Amino acid sequence: MEKEKEVQHNNLIRVGISLGDINGIGPEVIMKALRDARLLMDCTPIIYGSTKVFAHYKKVLDDQEFNYQSCKTAEEAQNKKINIVNVWQDDVEISEGKPTEQSGNCAFQSLEKATQDLASGKIDVLVTAPISKEAMGKTGFKFPGHTEYLADLSGTDDALMVMVAENLRVALVTTHIALKEVSSTLSKDKILSKIKAFESSLRKDFGIIRPKIAVFGLNPHAGENGKMGSEEQEFITPAINAARGEEILAFGPYPADGFFGSNSRTQFDGILAMYHDQGLTAFKALAFDDGVNFTAGLPIVRTSPDHGTAYDIVGQDKASEQSMRHAIYVALDIYRSRQFVREINVNPLQSSPKDKKRSGDDVE
Repeated sequence: MEKEKEVQHNNLIRVGISLGDINGIGPEVIMKALRDARLLMDCTPIIYGSTKVFAHYKKVLDDQEFNYQSCKTAEEAQNKKINIVNVWQDDVEISEGKPTEQSGNCAFQSLEKATQDLASGKIDVLVTAPISKEAMGKTGFKFPGHTEYLADLSGTDDALMVMVAENLRVALVTTHIALKEVSSTLSKDKILSKIKAFESSLRKDFGIIRPKIAVFGLNPHAGENGKMGSEEQEFITPAINAARGEEILAFGPYPADGFFGSNSRTQFDGILAMYHDQGLTAFKALAFDDGVNFTAGLPIVRTSPDHGTAYDIVGQDKASEQSMRHAIYVALDIYRSRQFVREINVNPLQSSPKDKKRSGDDVE
């Protein structure tokens, strides 16, 4: 029995957590999420940042429960403890609630080190705390968000932003672009690629054998047969038909407003929206505290809370940790699901002639 416990203990999933913006609520929601000691039974958290930053917020929040150990590298991380890898040694100026060049630089250093360790297998999954695009931009960070950065590092065009809250999964064809650019960015091939990436993720990452996907239109009332726009007829419907030709259960296009307001969303395993606010406005209204941002279509597992830096409430003990905690658990679930899929495909069971005869496969 003791040996069995030891094996389970040594197989804990190593969760890398990037700190996000040090002037935002990232440090606070990380501290609050990891207070729950039950997490340490499922994973070993490794935070990339600075013990000095957490010492600051422990004092500000008068937090006596958050205890951690300092590490030079992820290899030094210990199970059943909260580990912090000091990415930088120098003191940094913390200006609560303000995006600064220094806070952007710290966020990038944390993210860069975490992704390096993820690529080299020192951690198993990545959970990212919120960054400020304004602060990151001051450092020369050229990407609009984590999704695009990780897609570039992975060398893939199929990265897909998926918002997850239990059985509600909303994916986006386009992400952080201006609304006026959405129509010109869409094409049959792009939409089909996202449908296929979403279907693959639902199978591999969420264990759904034959997922059903609802695809939104772009225009009000899904264009109403061309009266309110032609994108549905030109791009979206052809992409859906092409997906169905490849035996993917894609349906639509549906008008976004009525879809979320009805019972229709419970009939599907995933929803594919054409642009950011079309999918995320309703999602956050339904699941703001519990929602998780997952980047599908990558060889690695990355999740994040679905909220931003929330500069207006930093240091006031008002930030909810629920989304961060759910982000950690979703990362663990997806990692295990991928492991299971790999294992069952290593030596798949072969059908015997007797099985085929029983099923009627060889009956003329």
